[in-house]
Amino acid sequence: MEHKRSSFSGKIGFVLSAAGASVGLGNIWRFPYLCAKYGGGIFLLVYIILTLTFGYTMIMAETAIGRKTKKSPVGAFDALSNSKAMTIGGWINAIIPILIVPYYSVIGGWVCKYLYSYIIGSSAVPAQDNFFVNFITDGAKAEFWFVVFSLLVLVVIFMGVRNGIERVSKFMMPILVVLAILICVYSVTRPGALEGVKYLFIPDVKHFSWMTVVTAMGQMFYSLSIAMGILITFGSYVKKDVSIDESTRQVEFFDTGIAVLASLMIIPAVFAFSGGDRENLAKGPSLMFITMPKIFASMGVGRVIGILFFALVLFAAVTSAIALTESAVSTFSDEFKFSRRRGTVFMGIIMVILGSLSSLGNGPLANVTIFKMQFLDFFDFITNSIMMPIAALATCILVTKYVTIDGITEEIEQDGHPFKRKKTFSFMIRFLCPIFVLIILISSVLNLLGIISM
Repeated sequence: MEHKRSSFSGKIGFVLSAAGASVGLGNIWRFPYLCAKYGGGIFLLVYIILTLTFGYTMIMAETAIGRKTKKSPVGAFDALSNSKAMTIGGWINAIIPILIVPYYSVIGGWVCKYLYSYIIGSSAVPAQDNFFVNFITDGAKAEFWFVVFSLLVLVVIFMGVRNGIERVSKFMMPILVVLAILICVYSVTRPGALEGVKYLFIPDVKHFSWMTVVTAMGQMFYSLSIAMGILITFGSYVKKDVSIDESTRQVEFFDTGIAVLASLMIIPAVFAFSGGDRENLAKGPSLMFITMPKIFASMGVGRVIGILFFALVLFAAVTSAIALTESAVSTFSDEFKFSRRRGTVFMGIIMVILGSLSSLGNGPLANVTIFKMQFLDFFDFITNSIMMPIAALATCILVTKYVTIDGITEEIEQDGHPFKRKKTFSFMIRFLCPIFVLIILISSVLNLLGIISM
């Protein structure tokens, strides 16, 4: 029996849900520290250029593929190509979120723990030197908060597309923006913060390197939810009367805006409270969980700012995790004919098994590594640096060889909707996008082999 496919109520529901998928830990934490590490203003400029060209192209392609077929990645690739090789490309798109959401939920659990700590205690507690390390190496505590976050996500998925994903996104995304603006205003008005603002917005070619481009490309995949199957899945829920072009531009704006706001929250604050020590900005995970709590503790209203900051991060993490999980559940529904309930439970089991490896990887399983990486780092590397470039390349081939530019154009322009950057799309999908993803893939493999350092 053919089941009726769910759908978003309209453009606003799709835009906010797609923006929620994009706006996650990649924007709030990963973007600021990469921006600081790879040149500040010049990194931001490169990222914006790539978003308006590469990012736009991939969002348009994946959303159009999803709406054209009304299927999740595997079914979409199979329906449009009737090729076993391309179906493998669809499976890679589908498997990526299944592998990402477990370890992503572990980090989401860390955020829950910090928010809880600020709510029940003073800002001095999370700022203690060993607070973060003691927490993530305590297997029971890390596992508990991972499960809390996972249950939060699964409940929303169980509620469905409109009642769950769309409703939560409509509630959380506006609050997220308000919180981001409030924290930004406080951060940039601290004494000494102006130097951080200048570093963020004034491009300096002396800080430019080839790794600035490669890193910006990799971050764009992570930030815009490209090549994860999410946009194909969400595209399958989009009604025909919604303009894909206009929606994509709004998602671009929303995603980049939040990334800039996150940078304005963090970079000026570090400049203000650590005398412009850029080493603190390039510390990766410790930037959010060690450096920022120390900054909050030095503020007179540190507890309030800490609550607002980690509430913001939690909202962002939840909306992205929901999108990742929904893509997986949609694949189970389409390919294995699971009901939403059964698919959600099945994904929950996968999350617990794989997520527990990452959750316990800093504690009881600390001595177990793959390619000298702990489980969380390994899952992050294999999905973001290897599988996602391959998935994006498969999408480029699907569009250019099977669907054709005309086929995508017909889907986008139906009912008189615009396709304003058609020439950019055509050039990027045929030439530059494949080159870019091959560069990322080759760079990642060379980095794994120790030939280059990223």
